[in-house]
This record gives sequence, C-alpha cells and structure tokens, in this order.
Amino acid sequence: MMKKIKLGIIGCGNMGTKHAGYVLSGQCPEIEVVAIADTNPERILWLKDNLEGDITYFDDGIKMLDSGLIDSCIVCVPHYDHPYFAMECMKRGIHVMVEKPAGVHTKQVKEMNAFAKMYPDVVFGLMFNQRCMDVYRKVHEIVHSGKYGEIRRVNWLVTDWYRPQCYYDSGDWRATWSGEGGGVLLNQCPHQLDLWQWICGMPNKIYTKMHFGKWHDIEVEDDVTTYAEYPNGATGVFITSTGDAHGTNRLEIQMDSAKLVSDGQSIQLTEYEMTEQEFSKINKEVFATVKAETIEVDTTRDNPLGIGHVGVLNYFAAAILHGTELIARGEEGINGLTISNAMHLSAFLGKEIELPFDDELFYNELMKRVKTSRRKEGVKAVFADTEGSFAGNR
Repeated sequence: MMKKIKLGIIGCGNMGTKHAGYVLSGQCPEIEVVAIADTNPERILWLKDNLEGDITYFDDGIKMLDSGLIDSCIVCVPHYDHPYFAMECMKRGIHVMVEKPAGVHTKQVKEMNAFAKMYPDVVFGLMFNQRCMDVYRKVHEIVHSGKYGEIRRVNWLVTDWYRPQCYYDSGDWRATWSGEGGGVLLNQCPHQLDLWQWICGMPNKIYTKMHFGKWHDIEVEDDVTTYAEYPNGATGVFITSTGDAHGTNRLEIQMDSAKLVSDGQSIQLTEYEMTEQEFSKINKEVFATVKAETIEVDTTRDNPLGIGHVGVLNYFAAAILHGTELIARGEEGINGLTISNAMHLSAFLGKEIELPFDDELFYNELMKRVKTSRRKEGVKAVFADTEGSFAGNR
C-alpha cells in the first residue's frame, strides 16, 4: 500500500475546501485528508454533508493539532493568523503548508522564519501555486539562464484580479485593515509579487501611489501603481487592481539582448542579434535598431506531480515522504511580503521607500489603520467555488 501523509486543514472556507477537494478526488495520491478544523459550526455541518471520506472535525485548530491524528497541515485561516498556526504546527513536529501570504507584516513573518530554523525536520512550505505553472517556470528559466544578459526593465500589468462588491461583502474580515491587513496586495497579488521577485530578484527602492476603496466599498487598497529600482540600475513598474471587469495580465521583461512578453498563457521572446550595448556602440545609422527575431517559446514540460495547487500539494507530500524539493519553501514568503509592505509604507508616508525598511515603522503605521478599522456588522459568511478565480490561471 502506498504511504500517505495524514493531512489536517485549519480553516475550511473557499480555499481550504478546494484543497480538500483536490485530495478527495484522487489528484494527490500521497495525501489523505483525515481532519479538518473550522470555528464556524454551520460550515462544519456543510462539510460533513458534502465531503466524503473518514474525516474527523474540530471546532478549534489547536485541538486538531493536539489530536495525534495528523502529521501535516495546511493553514487556510485569515492572514494575520498564518504565522501563529504555522509555529504551532512546527513546535508539534507537524509539517506545514501555509496559504499565501506568509503573513500580514514582515515583523511577524521574520519571527516565524526564525522559529522555523529551530525545527529543521519540519517541512515548511508556502502555497505559491503560480510558481508551478509551466509558463512562469519557463520565464524563470530564461531569465536565470544568463543567456540574454541582465534585466534592464520589467513591467507587469496585472489587472485581471477583478472582484465585484459581493465578493467583499462575503465575510466580515474581508478588505479590512483589522481582518485582512490589506487589499489586492495581501489577498490576490501575493502570487505575482512572489513571481516578480523569484524571476527578477528583489528591488532596492519602491515608490507607490495607492487608492483605498476606489472601485469598491472597502477600506483597503483596490488600485495600485508602483515604480521600482534594482541594485543593477534596472527599473520596474507594477500595476494591479480588482476594479477592471476585463483586465489584463502582461509581463514584459527587457534584457540586454532580448525582450520577453507573457500573458500568463504563452511567451513571446524577441532575440537580438547582439546586445543593445554592442549595437549602439557600432551602429552608424541614426534611426536603426538591432536586428531581432521573435519566437513563441515552447512552455510544455513534464509535470508528473501536476501544476497549480495540485502540484504544490504533491510536491509538499513528496518533500515529506521522499525528501525532495518544495515548489516554494516557507521562508521565501518574506520576499514578496517585503515588497508588499514597502508598497503600503510608501503610500502611507507618501515617499520612496528603500529596502530593507524599518519593520517597526511599518507595523506602527499598519496598527494606526487597524485601530480605526470598521469590521462589517451582521455579515453572514458566503462561500463560493474558487475555480477560475486565479489571474493568469484561467
């Protein structure tokens, strides 16, 4: 009989239920869901009626962790509690996969990462499922090959995270400073912020203009434009919103001897005959440009463990059972969050932010907003299928 990890899920709303469904439908052959914890009694009743399998239910996450039933766990609770439950898993020797983002602010995530070092035998992963997509793995491969020189400019327009007002009205914690800790940057765009740093490296300067509740009745950001600078002199622009009904996902990376453009589904690569620097040095024609050829890159790969969420879960199980590599180690969650926090801090203070920034300063600015946060009264939680809701993965 195939050995399987015994998985528990803390928080079984939209994403927790989706993960359970992947496993119960047989897409994760080395995983068995044996326990689920959720504080909403109505949700527990729904899960019992709709999920098949021998699953034990708990009304508290810590009770599940102490039950002895599980050896691994996925944390799918609201963002502020991600580090807390991750550390509670670690101290019990329970392998843990944390939904994005790693946390709300770098101060708490640095604490979690330091804590993880004390438990090297615990597999600690982040649910960055878009790293598992063929297109972005190929983009990463192309950029990191060094074949086309250094990055000179990167632009990412990712406005296909559209959300209608009823989405924000589906939970009292959604789109509040006290419940979620941010808007599009904390809920939807952790995927692209992670991919951005994974592919292009960390910027050293961030300047952001941000609109709070521009397109929706919410208190957090739903429209963001950022300018970034990199240590090598490269620049970048990152634009995102949840207000564009039919938005765009376009990543453009300009390198010394190539331009790469991706819509999340395909890659167009324009390869230069020589680097721009070489051409500019020898060219004598005023309006000439370097000769180039554009090709569509083959992104097909052998994915025996699957792609997207399924792939991340299967890599998580394989890391536990066979010692193989994760798609994204938990400690890496600090990088995209650092960029996100820098964007917020820039908008809060109205100035450019140098990285690394003062964690305590950001935390204090965030807490100012938490103190005046308006949690929605009398909101009944609404759950929905998340299929097709992931930008670049539709």
